[in-house]
Amino acid sequence: MNSSNFTNIKSHTRIAQSLFKQLMGQFPITDKGQIVRLRKASDFAGKLNVHVNHLNRAVKLYVNKTTTQTINEHFVKESKRLLEETNWSITDIANVLGFKEGNHFSSFFKKHTGKSPSDFRENKNSSE
Repeated sequence: MNSSNFTNIKSHTRIAQSLFKQLMGQFPITDKGQIVRLRKASDFAGKLNVHVNHLNRAVKLYVNKTTTQTINEHFVKESKRLLEETNWSITDIANVLGFKEGNHFSSFFKKHTGKSPSDFRENKNSSE
């Protein structure tokens, strides 16, 4: 491996790790006033001062997933945690996660879990 390839790998690793640091730094959400600001690959690219294509390439090399898949996984995980551990309304959860409308959050959640947020919460409570 020549030094140029090694430098590229180090650069991609650093960029991907920076994305994860920014992403993980937004969670856990503990207060309704704590609103997630970075939601899309372009948001993170801007924050990290890299072109979105460069960020996407770095993340794909680092975790073999797209940036969007990576971000969505963390949002789904935090959504589930909030639904399980808080009594916040679906609208409140949507707001803190940066969704403009509750129905956008519900569609996102159902797409990624196969259940609506209220069904997920009900099933969690009924299994206790």
